[in-house]
Amino acid sequence: MADDAGEAEHAYGLLEMDDQLIHARAVQIVAELGIADLLADGPRSSEEIAAATSSDPDACYRMLRMLTTRGILTETRPRTFGLTPRGGPLRSDHPYSVRHTLRLNGAVVPLVIDGAQHSLRTGEPTLPAVTGESFYEHLEREPEHAALFDAAMSELTRAMLPSLLAAYAFTGHVVDVGAGTGTLLRGILRATPAASGTAFDTPRLTESAREAIRRDGLEDRCVFTGGDFFTEVPPGGDLYVLKWVLHNWPDEQAAAILRRCRQAMPDRARLLVIEAVLPEPGTDAPGPAATMDVSMLVVPGGRERTEEQYAALLADAGLRLQRVVSAGSRNSVLESRPV
Repeated sequence: MADDAGEAEHAYGLLEMDDQLIHARAVQIVAELGIADLLADGPRSSEEIAAATSSDPDACYRMLRMLTTRGILTETRPRTFGLTPRGGPLRSDHPYSVRHTLRLNGAVVPLVIDGAQHSLRTGEPTLPAVTGESFYEHLEREPEHAALFDAAMSELTRAMLPSLLAAYAFTGHVVDVGAGTGTLLRGILRATPAASGTAFDTPRLTESAREAIRRDGLEDRCVFTGGDFFTEVPPGGDLYVLKWVLHNWPDEQAAAILRRCRQAMPDRARLLVIEAVLPEPGTDAPGPAATMDVSMLVVPGGRERTEEQYAALLADAGLRLQRVVSAGSRNSVLESRPV
């Protein structure tokens, strides 16, 4: 009987795992509706929250109650809810806010989740099969999703910056390839007064990136250049950075990006790849990188990689992996130099 009870618990464990889908969707809805911002000044009744978000009062109460089981909200008195420290990053003004990241997930994941079996069967991303366009083509066509993507990348970058700056000393002229609006580079330059930098990404980001540079008072040390990293990368830097770029692409395109970087690099320069690094097969539990690996497969068609796989990509581009530095629990810095 004890064995039967244990088997039953395994079954319930799988069902609880399946329930996480509705929990995740509820968190995305809270982010989209700005409910955490409504709770910034203290608890509010579910009726008040429903009125502020144009929601059904009973349905709103039931969803908020469910989120208390995840430690995101607390029911301070009957039908009145407050935000917990765990739920704090759902606020727009939280220093490590992930609100826009969750809004992006809520907008994009439903497009691909039902077709994820397509990726399993074909090894190809799901989005083109569903919409007829790649992830980046989708962003070009959907400005609202593109704005969410840019905001999400900025949020996630701000969250990882303290660990990165503690792990690696940045010097000289830094070229951030695939910089987005330059959140990473601006953070590096604020922490490193002697450094300067170039943020490089698609021209659609020119206005927002330059405004962010002005807002941070970095015009004398930081510039934004628009372009295509498959065609050309700004030359002459001391340190080139690819953060969360290569995992978006299959090996062929990832190698092409690295080759363009190598062509732009003086022989004295270094190149940093900042990614989640998978352990070699059969060694350690892969952790969050394994989840991200499947996300990269399903959405843009990329992948996470092991240290050995990154070393091979770098070698193909004329670069030698020198060392790997941990930058927190989810990221590593792979430093390479020209051969």
